[in-house]
Amino acid sequence: MSSAWDLDGFRGRVQGRIDAEVTRQRGVLAALGPDMANLVDPIAALLSGGKRFRAAFAQAGYVACGGVHEDRMLSVAAALELFQAAALLHDDVMDDSATRRGQTTAHRALAAEHATRGWTGDGDRFGISGAILAGDLCLVWTDEMVAGSGLPPEELIRARAVFDVMRTQLMGGQFLDVLVSARGWDDLDTAARIAQAREVVRYKSAKYSVEHPVLIGAGAAGADPLATARLSAYGLALGEAFQLRDDVLGVFGDPSTTGKPAGDDLREGKRTVLLALTLDGLDADGRATMRAGLGRADLAPQEVAQMRGLVHRSGALERHETMIAELVETAATALAATPGLTDSGRAALADLIDLTTARDS
Repeated sequence: MSSAWDLDGFRGRVQGRIDAEVTRQRGVLAALGPDMANLVDPIAALLSGGKRFRAAFAQAGYVACGGVHEDRMLSVAAALELFQAAALLHDDVMDDSATRRGQTTAHRALAAEHATRGWTGDGDRFGISGAILAGDLCLVWTDEMVAGSGLPPEELIRARAVFDVMRTQLMGGQFLDVLVSARGWDDLDTAARIAQAREVVRYKSAKYSVEHPVLIGAGAAGADPLATARLSAYGLALGEAFQLRDDVLGVFGDPSTTGKPAGDDLREGKRTVLLALTLDGLDADGRATMRAGLGRADLAPQEVAQMRGLVHRSGALERHETMIAELVETAATALAATPGLTDSGRAALADLIDLTTARDS
């Protein structure tokens, strides 16, 4: 890994590992007949795109802490993208999302296939069932890629310890998100809303997007306790900033770059930090308008535009950007204070700060 982070080249190498694994698994499923393409094709489509940041953080953490088996670590890094695919497949079912990365989501595509073929039964249930199974398959394949990476046993054991925590905490974070949505915010003040939203951010996104991938790589390489603690602080702060940037894009992002409909987070009624700040900065009429639109899947473009205007008017966007900047500074400070890192690994981790937070997709 060079000090100049070649993310495009890295993405290509990760994609090669992913494609090889999907091809191998198609062979395993071939015994069940050609219908298995209906299950694997949505997985392959989802895995054909993505920013590959989780893989990048794992590889950079490994190199930064002196890991020498970079080619073997690449398989572990690629496995994290399969793990993310599992999370996305299940998340899209829970949110009933229509698109992901500019493509029809797996459960919607399978439901459409059901209708096109004129099959019997409930097409939506067929699509949901297929997408859940596809996500489960990705979880299984993740395990296989990690176990078969070829890392020395002592490195694999250390990486696996973090990997196992990551998987369990992500599932808990997903449930926390569902729970927060079910309970609602009406009885909470702004501080409590922000605290609740940030807890969801940490466990549903920040830890599995940045902190745990970095620590998987660092752990495999044998990082000492001080370096591990500093990299954990770097990863958690940067992971929060990463998700807060996603939340801005969920309201203001351009569909041509985000791959999602404009204002998708408004239609889903996501309880985000940005929403908490927006409600805090509006008068009673503005809050009533926001609440009336939140969670409405049929929001018209002009209604989305009106709600975006309310976010601007509330001053929430400026306060939100300040939070992102503070988290980025925390991450940079923690990285600078991490002892014993290789020059190339430190540079890669520094580059990833801007790559993950100054983006439009």
